[in-house]
Amino acid sequence: MPRYTAHVRGEWLAVPCRDAQLTVGWLGREAVRRYIKNKPDNGGFTSVDDARFLVRRCKGLGLLDNEDPLEVALEDNEFVEVVIEGDAMSPDFIPSQPEGVYLYPFLQAPWSYIALDGNSLTTEDLVSLGKGHYKIKVLAAHGLKPIVLKPKEGLALINGTQMITSLGSEAVERASAIARQADIVAALTLEVLKGTTKAFDTDIHAVRPHRGQVEVAFRFRSLLDSDHHPSEIAESHRFCDRVQDAYTLRCCPQALDYLAIGVHELAAISERRIERLCNPSLSELPAFLVAEGGLNSGFMIAHCTAAALVSENKALCHPSSVDSLSTSAATEDHVSMGGWAARKALRVIEHVKQVLAIELLAACQGIEFLRPLKTTTPLEKVYDLVRSVVRPWIKDRFMAPDIEAAHRLLVEQKVWEVAAPYIEKYRMEHIPESRPVSPTAFSLEFLHKNSTKIPESEDL
Repeated sequence: MPRYTAHVRGEWLAVPCRDAQLTVGWLGREAVRRYIKNKPDNGGFTSVDDARFLVRRCKGLGLLDNEDPLEVALEDNEFVEVVIEGDAMSPDFIPSQPEGVYLYPFLQAPWSYIALDGNSLTTEDLVSLGKGHYKIKVLAAHGLKPIVLKPKEGLALINGTQMITSLGSEAVERASAIARQADIVAALTLEVLKGTTKAFDTDIHAVRPHRGQVEVAFRFRSLLDSDHHPSEIAESHRFCDRVQDAYTLRCCPQALDYLAIGVHELAAISERRIERLCNPSLSELPAFLVAEGGLNSGFMIAHCTAAALVSENKALCHPSSVDSLSTSAATEDHVSMGGWAARKALRVIEHVKQVLAIELLAACQGIEFLRPLKTTTPLEKVYDLVRSVVRPWIKDRFMAPDIEAAHRLLVEQKVWEVAAPYIEKYRMEHIPESRPVSPTAFSLEFLHKNSTKIPESEDL
């Protein structure tokens, strides 16, 4: 009689099986039943039927299909882990270490099938495939039959490039999502710190027209344009005597580089903006964004957390390709190390999200000290979104749940969903760029109109 050992919430349970035709799902339910039986409170379950779980091998951490027969999926005396849904971390988290214990809670049977030509797959398709959201019936769609693999062909399918491609696609998608939202968070911080929008003028970015730089500058204008979206905060300091803002405020459009390094820069400049928000000599706000500073530490530790994550990213951004080793008896004499590069990139992106979540909270907290003044309509909507999940910081409290709540807004792209309609409306309406008058404001057109012609030597 086959016998299996199941690991459920830190406990090892022996599960005998009288019929090898039973499925992996049965094994998981039986393991949960035995776990519940040993707990006075039933482990928090009312019945076995309430438990939703995933089953994977302990060796190699391979996920198992709940519908597969045990005799096909497992060997006798094999060890498995039953992961209860809700015990894992974020549903969007990919384990970056082979020894990690985190799984997608939604990795179940594919819920839909699509018929696509393999050449037309997008990065979104690859990500959804990796998450088990659907699978492709390419062969059936084209009237083809499965091929019989010949020598070396099986190895070509599992030699690691598919893992590099899938994790790399996931990293690109996550990086794109967080980069868009980083612009919105930075715009909110700029408002709180009473920065100027002149740095995002089209004339400035037309001098060196990098496409990404121009787009980021446009997003800032669409969110901060005081003629299109009146801002009481902007009006309150329009005639101040400042000449320019710090780099982390006025140079946001110019952050460029390779994927991990470039995304890391979003966190690096975000951490510097958090410092400016928390530093009363730079922000004109209460120290660490909290009243009664002698009794409360406010955002002090949150800023330290952001600094620690940025510091860790510096090591993770070391290029994997420069650390290559020879394998396969020197036939693969310079390996790309692409798998590790993709995993590192995912970890860097996760850290960036956490840092931006802290800045988002800090910027919204800074808004509290500028009331009753209001910012632009789209940024007020972002503020309302944050306040729907996190209340203002009046006195010290455990901050981890607040950071996680803001982090989820970024992971689920809620911040982008709130601001995107205003950005696109600004784009579609072709609204003329406003250039508010101030003592230090000027334009290229103004300079041309008022330039004095220098006389030639023969005219003298």
